Amino acid sequence: MRGALSILKQLEILMFYIRKILLTLITVNVLIMLLHSTIPTVWSAVTLTPVDDWQYYTTPRNPFSETNQDPMRSLYEAPYYLAGIWLILELIRLMLVMGGISAIVTVFTILLLLASISGPMVGSICDQGRASAERNGFATGGAKDINNFRANIAAGYLPQPTDITYEGLFYDYSFNTGKPAVESQPGDKRLFLPTWSSAVSRNQRSGEVEHFLAVGLKSELDTAQFARKKLNMVVVLDISGSMESPFDRYYYGSTRARADITNESAKMSKLKSACSSIVAMLEHLRPDDRLGIVLFDHEAHLAKPVSLISMTDMAALKEHILKLETNGATNMEEGLEMGRDLLKPFILSNPAEYENRIIFLTDAMPNTDDTSEFGLLDIARRMAEHKIYTTFIGMGLDFNSQLIKSISQVRGSNYYSVHSPADFKKRLADEFECMVNPMVFDLTLTLKAPGYRIKRVIGSPEADMATGRIMQVKTLFPAPTDENGTRGGIILLQLEKLSDDSNITLSVNYEDRMGCEGEVAGTFAFNNSEPEHFDDAGIRKGIVLARYADLIRDSATGKHKRVSPASENSDDGSGWSYWERPARPLTVSTIARSEISKFRDYLQFEISAICDNTLEKEVHVLNQLSRIVENKEIAQ
Repeated sequence: MRGALSILKQLEILMFYIRKILLTLITVNVLIMLLHSTIPTVWSAVTLTPVDDWQYYTTPRNPFSETNQDPMRSLYEAPYYLAGIWLILELIRLMLVMGGISAIVTVFTILLLLASISGPMVGSICDQGRASAERNGFATGGAKDINNFRANIAAGYLPQPTDITYEGLFYDYSFNTGKPAVESQPGDKRLFLPTWSSAVSRNQRSGEVEHFLAVGLKSELDTAQFARKKLNMVVVLDISGSMESPFDRYYYGSTRARADITNESAKMSKLKSACSSIVAMLEHLRPDDRLGIVLFDHEAHLAKPVSLISMTDMAALKEHILKLETNGATNMEEGLEMGRDLLKPFILSNPAEYENRIIFLTDAMPNTDDTSEFGLLDIARRMAEHKIYTTFIGMGLDFNSQLIKSISQVRGSNYYSVHSPADFKKRLADEFECMVNPMVFDLTLTLKAPGYRIKRVIGSPEADMATGRIMQVKTLFPAPTDENGTRGGIILLQLEKLSDDSNITLSVNYEDRMGCEGEVAGTFAFNNSEPEHFDDAGIRKGIVLARYADLIRDSATGKHKRVSPASENSDDGSGWSYWERPARPLTVSTIARSEISKFRDYLQFEISAICDNTLEKEVHVLNQLSRIVENKEIAQ
């Protein structure tokens, strides 16, 4: 007994000294980290001198050699390891002192307590006022263009089915749609006020009579109330080997160049184009915004810690960005996770004042670590739970929209594709404030109509979540609005007619960015006129665009095989990973010859009826497809 007590006493003395050593090491480590980060910050604040805090530097090396890492990285990680060692030693000592079942119960209780307090910390604040977006109309999240589809058609390549989405196509056009669901009340301005309109039209391809209801995405708030929040923004940039390919060509399987691109853009690699796009984006940041930058190839690299724009040497930063070079494989997972980690300190920021957003630039062809669609989707979902939202910007002709389409369905997410740095710069001037400013979340529309049920939702990335009575939309972003309407400001509901009862009650529930709930309900009678009947030109335009997208998907993307969700080990036998998109020549089925010709006539008639000549660019696409058929470049 005395021997055991003596051992315990010696162990207690040993633990006392070990604790002092560990505590000293942790204290010194934390002090060094604090001094390393605060001294430059304090100095720049006192002297008002912007700091060049770039941390990514490379030297000529083997493609998979190590990049110069952040010199403070080991110091940042050391406290966790030291604290872990301390905890393990304390648990061992506790078990020896207490012994038996009581020790096991105590240790288990401590572990449960630690797990409970290390979970997500999410702040929720509700306020009386509702700050808003950039203008008085909205568009859904998801795709913000179909540029990748248009670029592939122009270059003679086969688009993916996901290159053309209804919401991306709608965002190319403006819509004035319907009447407000309820009358405006003086002094009571609603963040979201949907409008309704109806149509009955015969489908030119199938011959069936179809019934449509358009939901216009409007707001009563004025432009002054539509100001974006301050940004805590992290740019995550793909610098992998596939980003080295020319901007107008595929990295895998083709040397054919696009004929429709300018010489200046053709000479640029995807990486150089991405860097130019980032530099253009920096022009839209304000002094009270914060910015961090992460780069990734086969691993993630911290290029710039998050800091205020006012404290950043922007000229030096732009110079560093424009000098970046490609290297290694593509590990999107690590890049996304490091971007998330940089924004974690800001998840408790007041959502009325700050937006936490990752801008992720990539060609979306991951080939190392977890490349599964579900793995990346899970990361994005968990980030959104902490109010860290994501904008994906696809680079180049071979940008893999299939992967990004599913991830961008997450709450607060959207994506764009870049095929001309100059055009993207112009687009940022109009849309940056909209891009980073989600305003309406978790919108649910409930249809109460004995005579109708929802057959299909067109224009929302969450269309597959709809049932016969309910439509759901994860996010609405502000959209540019002028006298022609709101860009992308429409969702179409194709209805199945059950009876002649025309009475419809629509109720809409949603959350604003503060988590406060809103509700709008309205009742109207569906116009059961014979085809062709349209309440307004907005719904008519939406219907013709939806039918155009259906035709294109059937005729110009039908031979593309990669349409199912990917697992980590997906392999199609090509030798490339599932997401590495090879070049495939554009083919059009022989059956499509007459359909394209008939639809082109129908589209031109609708253009005259709607009085919107911007739709002529879709006629141009149909002409391109017709030429392929006529030249017998067809799939039998």
